[in-house]
Amino acid sequence: MDQWASQRQELWRVCGEMYRRGLVSAYSGNASLRLAGSGREGLLLITPTHHPYYRLKPEELVVVDLNGEPLEDGLLPSSEAPLHLEIHRERDDVAAVVHTHSIYASVAAVAGREIPPIVDEMVLSIGSSVRIGDYAFPGTEELAQIALRTLGDRNAALLRNHGVVGVGPDPWEALEVCDLVERLAQIFVLAQSFGPGGANPLPPHIVELEQQLFQMKHKAARSQ
Repeated sequence: MDQWASQRQELWRVCGEMYRRGLVSAYSGNASLRLAGSGREGLLLITPTHHPYYRLKPEELVVVDLNGEPLEDGLLPSSEAPLHLEIHRERDDVAAVVHTHSIYASVAAVAGREIPPIVDEMVLSIGSSVRIGDYAFPGTEELAQIALRTLGDRNAALLRNHGVVGVGPDPWEALEVCDLVERLAQIFVLAQSFGPGGANPLPPHIVELEQQLFQMKHKAARSQ
């Protein structure tokens, strides 16, 4: 019996939901879940490369160590494995990473636009603005480093001319972060259509207060 059967089922369901919500196309995006260990030790479950979500089976998800080496024969891990590995190695608070190519968030990424803190939910769930990193070629260590640096201690970031990376303590929360970024991007793009000043950020003192609440939530989760 597969010792990771329940984790395979969970990540597989998340991948199906990611596809159903239109956050990815058949082959785009990827997701991962930490199986064991922390920091630079342990194992990771990750989506396979170039395999459509509508045909994906739980047993086709790939187990790798945190150097990216598969533990068993089968499909190869996602080409974006370096991005997932870097985040899992450096963010002990993260157990799952989801990378999506949703339309409006990709529009912001292509335009090179950070999404400012425009609604309260954004600061409380993500940590403040959705920052955007510099461009790097997909699947490279350079992109992985940029993603980690752009995230900082927040839960989401935009990758220039690419898409979204979202993180969380489990794959469902990482998925919801990516879904939230897509909705925020829609609000931002539509508000900007009103002209200069169309997307008005929250008052700075509110952002500061909500960032404190975000940090308190993270500290409480780490202490459990």
